[in-house]
Amino acid sequence: MDSLVEFWIGIDVSKRKLDVALLDARGKLKQRVFANDAAGCGELHQWLMGRGVTPLAGRICMEATGPYSETSATALVDAGWVVAVVNPARVKGFAQGELLRNKTDSADAALLARFCARMKPEPWQAPPPAVRELRALVDRLQVLRDMQQQERNRLEAHAANQVVSPSIREHINWLQACADKLQTQIDDHIDAHPLLAKDAELLNSIPGIGQVTTPKVLAFLGDVRRFANAKALAAFIGVTPRLKESGSSVRGRSMISRAGHAQMRKALYMPALVAARHNPAVRAFSERLRASGLAPKAVVGACMHKLAVLIYGVLRSGVPFDPRIAMPRLDLEDGIPLMP
Repeated sequence: MDSLVEFWIGIDVSKRKLDVALLDARGKLKQRVFANDAAGCGELHQWLMGRGVTPLAGRICMEATGPYSETSATALVDAGWVVAVVNPARVKGFAQGELLRNKTDSADAALLARFCARMKPEPWQAPPPAVRELRALVDRLQVLRDMQQQERNRLEAHAANQVVSPSIREHINWLQACADKLQTQIDDHIDAHPLLAKDAELLNSIPGIGQVTTPKVLAFLGDVRRFANAKALAAFIGVTPRLKESGSSVRGRSMISRAGHAQMRKALYMPALVAARHNPAVRAFSERLRASGLAPKAVVGACMHKLAVLIYGVLRSGVPFDPRIAMPRLDLEDGIPLMP
């Protein structure tokens, strides 16, 4: 199918606009700006079709910029286009290879078009509507939790002030009521969709992955079965180990790559700490790494990696967590080097 592709479209996404660059097989470039909303995506579709660019002959590439890129990418995928949503670090490295000096929205769009033509990134799969709705609910709940924490910090700072502290407590209680209501919506949403409910049951069987983390895993990762193996999932999250070695003199500390889904890494941090104490597989894994002299932070990162492997294992196999199967071995599958 790639042999039929004659056009590559780079889109630099911002909050209000889409800077679009259309590159053809002859190297000719055309550029246009559209609003970053449903109407703008529709105009982009018509603009491309008017220039003979069909979904079969065109490939679209944009950087992963959170909700701004995901919304426009989803709209384009729904319209039939093949869209690649790539890690900004990949595009940055490509730009450095071209020795680019200027960075503007239009230049970034043209860069993405060239990146798409040369690197042929993998197509992005839009999550199904049920996962999109769950993601919106989970994101909203996190906003409420963050607001609660901000108010708790204010209450601590003004605990002796009887003028404002009652108002802060009242707001905290109101936020808690809203969060409880939203959590009920999330639970009901998962229960109403059999595939989500089945995956949630499997995730809850893993010690360390509880009712708070399970909706985040379902919302942020979607169907993990689309990944070829557990390593691919760990790389998507950004919890794969990164070595820093060169010659005989450079021996840097090993750490997780952090080149992946930041929200999912944040969601796995506390579960990794809990699993290191209460999950027999992760606990044994953690103890062996500590005994080998690995730094404490690196151990936590390795436990996050191990949880990602367990998540993939139970969801891909459809079998609940079994410590007899999951007991760790420090081998190439875990990918964690034994070095301080």
